[in-house]
Amino acid sequence: MRLVLSAGETSGDQIGADLAGGLIEQYPDIELAGLAGPAMQAAGVVPWLNMDQLNVMGLSEVLGHLPRLFRLRRNFRQRILDWQPEAFIGIDAPDFNLGLARQLKQRGVTTMHYVSPSVWAWRAGRIPKIARSLDLLLTLYPFEPELYAPHGLQGRFVGHHLADQLAASPNRNQARSRLGLDDQSTIFALLPGSRSAELKRHAGLLAETARCLRHRLPQAEIVILLARAEDQAPLTEDHGQTLEQSGVQWLIGQTRTGLAASDVALAASGTVTLEAFLLGCPLVVFYRLAPGSYWLAQTLNLVKSEHVSLPNILTQQALVPEFIQSAARPGELADAAIAWLEHPDRRAAYRTLAIEWSDRLALGAGEQAARAVLSHLSGHGPTP
Repeated sequence: MRLVLSAGETSGDQIGADLAGGLIEQYPDIELAGLAGPAMQAAGVVPWLNMDQLNVMGLSEVLGHLPRLFRLRRNFRQRILDWQPEAFIGIDAPDFNLGLARQLKQRGVTTMHYVSPSVWAWRAGRIPKIARSLDLLLTLYPFEPELYAPHGLQGRFVGHHLADQLAASPNRNQARSRLGLDDQSTIFALLPGSRSAELKRHAGLLAETARCLRHRLPQAEIVILLARAEDQAPLTEDHGQTLEQSGVQWLIGQTRTGLAASDVALAASGTVTLEAFLLGCPLVVFYRLAPGSYWLAQTLNLVKSEHVSLPNILTQQALVPEFIQSAARPGELADAAIAWLEHPDRRAAYRTLAIEWSDRLALGAGEQAARAVLSHLSGHGPTP
């Protein structure tokens, strides 16, 4: 059996590696190839293309690279058709993978996609087009398959790889010991995002929020959690003095441990909010879009969800406070963070929900996804 896998960024590479491991375990003679990053390659996927070739962020950058990206996808499509695989599986990166899937399905290739686009929150009108492009959709969340069923697309909830990984995370005391943080101190974690535009838009907001927290709770520890060392520069370029005066500490590449160690996290909306939730770390969510993008989203009514953060979307309640665009102000963020400390019953209820959702999502996603793929190809449909 031959399968083509296609991932476009680091998170997809991790999901693809998890899937590849499950496929090889259940079907040892399988051949896997495609667009792969280092994790997928280590798991046994032959790289026809390197994932870095798709790593372009920002509208102006994408426009400048469009001829190259179209050429890359055209060559990739032809190689897939020449290889004649049993199926093509796109992994996240919907702008690249779903268009490719649509083209391949028109030429008789079985097409699958792993990770539903966020149609429940953003541009729900995409659903019919997505359904026409695919034979099977593997989803991270249990409510997603029903969104596609009326359009004839078979969806299979397989769980979330992040929940599987977090099961082995350190507890609060272990995390603090690893990071050299005081067992008794109050710790606030600030997470500005990972993309350069996010870092720049949130730099001043978090610097002033740190100042407010320091003023309100002088003995607290304030840590900024960053994925990479180079992410520090956009934050300190204009606001380094404020951050230094607020006594922040920098933790690089230790997001999970930092969240486990913290009493409250203040995080830019994104997957990290799910990570904080599943770790049981109380959370305040913020986000600032570029003004033009925010105006366009509001004017065209593109945002359909009442909530923007994954904990609130999953639980369908205002579990964590959200501050978006002009509502994201330093004083309000600091107040919301401190409010978590003042209500132990609220923290306990939050952690109970975190445990429940960890159990619901930690299903062994790689194994489940592989089983769903192989079952579909064998003609038996999803297995229980």
